[in-house]
Amino acid sequence: QVQLVDTGGGLVQAGGSLRLSCGTSLRSFSSYAMAWFRQAPGKEREFVAAINRDGTTTAYSDSVKDRFTISRDNAKNTAYLQMNTLKPEDTATYSCAARPGYYDNRDYAYWDYWGQGTQVTVSS
Repeated sequence: QVQLVDTGGGLVQAGGSLRLSCGTSLRSFSSYAMAWFRQAPGKEREFVAAINRDGTTTAYSDSVKDRFTISRDNAKNTAYLQMNTLKPEDTATYSCAARPGYYDNRDYAYWDYWGQGTQVTVSS
């Protein structure tokens, strides 16, 4: 059974930083593209960032570009999302996702496996 476990969320003041982690039980983790999505109350799930299988190429939504960084450690079967200069509008539940193959697909229906989500709350 495939598991993705999201950790690292919390409460932070505007301008602060958090680092999310996504630990996985995926066999051949390096064969999977990874992504982060977020969902705020009353809003649709939103693409945040994605990374290709070997970590050499990334994609970001315009709302987080230049503030967030997605990365991965294939030796540890883990993906990360470093979030800097956080804003109150970044408040949401963040979930990682995985799928074999291409990385830059921003439709949540494309992704096969999901973490349970971790809450990020940014106070003003």
